[in-house]
Amino acid sequence: MFVYSTRMVSHSFLAVNRITVATIFSLLLVACGGSGGSAEEPKSTEQPKPAPTISQFSFTKEDNPALSSDITLTTSANHVSGRVPVGVKLNEMVATVQHNGARLLVNDIVQVNGSTENDFTQVLTYNIEMEDGRQASYSVDVISFTGLPVISLNIDGEGQINSKQDYVTGTFAIDGGRGFDDFAIADMKIRGRGNSTWFIHPKKPYQMKLEDKASVLGMPDKKKWLFLAEYSDKTMLRNTIAFEMGYLSVLDWTPRSQFAEVFINNQYNGTYNITEKLEEGSNRVDLGDDGFLLEIDQLDRQGPDDVYFYTERFLVVVKEPEISPDDAEYEYISSLINQFETNLFSSDFADPIFGYAKYIDVDTFVDWYLISEITKNVDSQWYSSIYFNVKPGQKINMGPLWDFDLSFGNVDYADSQYTEGFWVKDNPWFARLFQDPVFVNKVKARFDYFKNNQNLILDKIDSYAQQLQWSQQENDDKWQTLGVYVWPNSVVHSTYQQEVDHLKSWYSARMSWLEEALDGL
Repeated sequence: MFVYSTRMVSHSFLAVNRITVATIFSLLLVACGGSGGSAEEPKSTEQPKPAPTISQFSFTKEDNPALSSDITLTTSANHVSGRVPVGVKLNEMVATVQHNGARLLVNDIVQVNGSTENDFTQVLTYNIEMEDGRQASYSVDVISFTGLPVISLNIDGEGQINSKQDYVTGTFAIDGGRGFDDFAIADMKIRGRGNSTWFIHPKKPYQMKLEDKASVLGMPDKKKWLFLAEYSDKTMLRNTIAFEMGYLSVLDWTPRSQFAEVFINNQYNGTYNITEKLEEGSNRVDLGDDGFLLEIDQLDRQGPDDVYFYTERFLVVVKEPEISPDDAEYEYISSLINQFETNLFSSDFADPIFGYAKYIDVDTFVDWYLISEITKNVDSQWYSSIYFNVKPGQKINMGPLWDFDLSFGNVDYADSQYTEGFWVKDNPWFARLFQDPVFVNKVKARFDYFKNNQNLILDKIDSYAQQLQWSQQENDDKWQTLGVYVWPNSVVHSTYQQEVDHLKSWYSARMSWLEEALDGL
């Protein structure tokens, strides 16, 4: 048994007290800032004030009867964005906003959830004010459907557009959305158009004719308008980007176009490229009173009313004006084109006065060639959609550009799918022109111009792809082409962005190859 002695207790008590005194003394030194030091400021325990914030922005079905369900928009940083279904008008929407402010204002008007109406056609700014005067602003960007204008085609009797030859009648209207004027309901007639695009693919292209000339989507007044389906081209951009190159060129006219969502008999039919038709007119192909629009094409594509003639190398269709083989105009234009071709293949074809330059506007031939060669458009070698025009007494002009959905490598049945190798240079007329060093030097010099604009074209691709960010999703939901082979794709990607990236990389590689190849000629 262990027994505490008085001495042991006394020593233990003293030791404990020494430790206690030493500890208290140390704490006093720290509290006083150490020996001779200044006292440390006490740390603040005040919590930072929360920033003015919108935590949720929504449109409820209860407050917006046009909605079939509630819609919650996406909120990030100081930006709110989202979409409403097609047909929901944005000009009288009522929002419900969760925020931590004392007041929420739009254009200095206090907002009341479930009550205050606003016009969301344009981007709105919501201002949050706190009790202590702090403020924050949010931009609210709401688009209808995909943000593109919406075209409504309603066929009489809810009929179908099932013929390239026979028009059906109906009405046409546009909800222009944010970027375009609305188009009130107007009478029209419409039929199919195209060749492989009409017969092979389920999404059909169309030609529409209005009763009266009118501006459509900001384009100049005309009766006839084309709806390009862009089914084979999953980026839906190849025609548009070729047109952008045309706008940089000396070609006298290049079609304008705008993307739109198309509904037929109230059923969504996909995203279309609404385009001006290649036809005579002061705001289209300006042929004057007696000019000609001509196309190199194939016999099996001609109908019983089409007028055409032959040269040694091509079938040439007279697209404008309407003439018959018995007319003097027919004799004139067929003789002129044959004279040019004969001269081009003569021994003195390169003579600057009496050679081919006597017949053609060389600059338009150079620019048409380069755009067609850069894009490596499959049909431009010799097959079809090779347009040129001429006014009596003037030289032959190449253009307009047309039919580039199978360009930029988007074809699997020809070498035009590859970035390497000449293509349009093998067209018989251009192969001969390239035998003249003067023409070659013009091509080289002009290529530098297009090369200097390469980044501009790449930026255009990105800009249009951004414009189609929602529409490409809706279009693919309808037609389900992404990740699936569609004739005549050379590659198949699973996402829209991959298709766009392929287009850009193909174009860049093509420009690099041409730069070196042309320099070596």
